[in-house]
Amino acid sequence: MRARRALLYMPGDDRHKIEKALTLDVDCICMDMEDGVALNRKTEARRIIATALRELTFGRSEKLARINAVGSGLEMEDIGVVLPSRPDGIVVPKAESLEQIQWVSGKIEAAELAHGWPVNSIRMLVGVETAKAILNLKEIASHPRLDGLIFGGEDYAASVGAVRTPEAMELLYARSAVVTAAAAFGLQAIDMVTINFQDLETLRREAAFGAQLGYTGKQVIHPAQVGPVQEAFTPNDESIENARRLLEAFGAHQKDGKGAFALDGKMIDMPLVKAAQGVLERARAAGKWQTDFSPQN
Repeated sequence: MRARRALLYMPGDDRHKIEKALTLDVDCICMDMEDGVALNRKTEARRIIATALRELTFGRSEKLARINAVGSGLEMEDIGVVLPSRPDGIVVPKAESLEQIQWVSGKIEAAELAHGWPVNSIRMLVGVETAKAILNLKEIASHPRLDGLIFGGEDYAASVGAVRTPEAMELLYARSAVVTAAAAFGLQAIDMVTINFQDLETLRREAAFGAQLGYTGKQVIHPAQVGPVQEAFTPNDESIENARRLLEAFGAHQKDGKGAFALDGKMIDMPLVKAAQGVLERARAAGKWQTDFSPQN
């Protein structure tokens, strides 16, 4: 599964902005047909995205396309135009039921079979943005084509009538629910957008808190947000070294037939071992750790 620390949205009807995104070394570029595109520009967005997928070289950046919500009346044409150009994945916004996910997956599978592509090679990420979606998370997250859940903070707040605050405590329950469902089904969890793209201090604070909650990445809407978000979701050198030392010590104690042990004045047991493994997995995904290290090595 790809690392998705920063998921950058670019309006699908603007070829220049899509090309700009290719210069940013961002983890994934999501070309948008939904909220970022005016109703009278949807057809143009589909055309430009399909052409960009065929003509542009995305390098290490994952190429995603966000369709309009299932039930909007726009989703069928979105999928029909974009899928033949083979994006890496489809982002489904405002999903509220497993049936909606199954419908999109069926269309993707039909395209895979028609073009001779491996089944499940085109992945899906799902926007969790309403109260109903939160209640149905267990079913939504169970679909085998899914790679990740994307939390839409502003839409969720609107759906429950919450008043948005800088602290975002009104979103804590939903943000935690998304992380929990993602972890339960082995999915990535992508945190909410920081709307004020000029406020990098708030961005860093929100990204740091999202990482603490267990999110693996964050949505971004401006090039200036990419670097701070990637930094927030990449373990620093000290964390990597501490994790390496802990796992090395754990392996040595296991060989001696010992379970829990002390390291740097702390009692180390399996929860801390798993946390250290997670640090190195994230570091490897970000290109900061190459060794395939396990406690048994």
